[in-house]
Amino acid sequence: MSVINVKDIAYVRYQAPDLDAMESFLKDFGMSVAHRSDDALYMRGCGEQPFVHVTERGERKTLGFGLLAQSEADLAKLAAHLGSEVERVTEPGGGKRVRVQDPDGNQIDVIYGFEPVERVSVREPVLMNPASGRQRFGEVVRIPPGPSHVMRCGHIALLVADFSRSFAFYREIFGFAPSDTYYAGAPENVVAAFMHCDLGDQFTDHHTLALIGAQDGVARFDHTAFEVIDLDDLMRGNEHLAKNAHEHSWGVGRHVQGSQLFDYWRDPFGHKVEHWTDGDLVNRHTPVNSAALSGGELCQWAPELKPEFFK
Repeated sequence: MSVINVKDIAYVRYQAPDLDAMESFLKDFGMSVAHRSDDALYMRGCGEQPFVHVTERGERKTLGFGLLAQSEADLAKLAAHLGSEVERVTEPGGGKRVRVQDPDGNQIDVIYGFEPVERVSVREPVLMNPASGRQRFGEVVRIPPGPSHVMRCGHIALLVADFSRSFAFYREIFGFAPSDTYYAGAPENVVAAFMHCDLGDQFTDHHTLALIGAQDGVARFDHTAFEVIDLDDLMRGNEHLAKNAHEHSWGVGRHVQGSQLFDYWRDPFGHKVEHWTDGDLVNRHTPVNSAALSGGELCQWAPELKPEFFK
């Protein structure tokens, strides 16, 4: 039994020396400015979350991320368990939060009660005409150029110093449950897990959190992922980012665990960020799979994966 069960990820928080450079990149990536001060940049997507990405001014580093609580009572329960306080949020959207540090020092804001913003109007996903089950009749597909449309922050992948410790922490404190795991050598030597928010019978993303044991023992963000409308939107963003000379990391491809169509980029400070769409959904009845770590786990199809991707 966990202390609480969070329902989703809200945002990620970075630190960088140049807010102008970060803003320019994130606009090309598919976000817009929610709020900016001399010391912080808040970028939103097209959904109701007030912001999905924060950059605080300072030396380059990753700071943490926000998770959504299901109720104000859950915040109180979490604060009581940790011996901390529920505090009012002074960032865009307001609400209340409890701040927690994970075993590797990442700052986690568990939030509830933010003021939602008006959704940005976007097109409907493209109806597909596969060889069977065709859906588009008498209509054409015409996608104008431009950035992707970031709809929401979808997941974060963390390289952790001690996998077993972090795995237990996220299960016991926030209610994350494994969807798929990987082991090295013996099946009991689990070294990575894709974890979803345990919402019972309700279907949710295959993973909101991925934990990978860092081979060098150095904890850090691996990447943050943002959901876009569909494959055409992802490809539109790929073209727009390339035309604006941003650094491509890997893609386009389809993952194995989670099945997402993906495309990875680097922000101006080297942080890896992902566009994704068409991911699997799971609930408490979905079997948990475990596979041996063999080197071919990351994609079903994609361009060649180069060593620089893992830096």
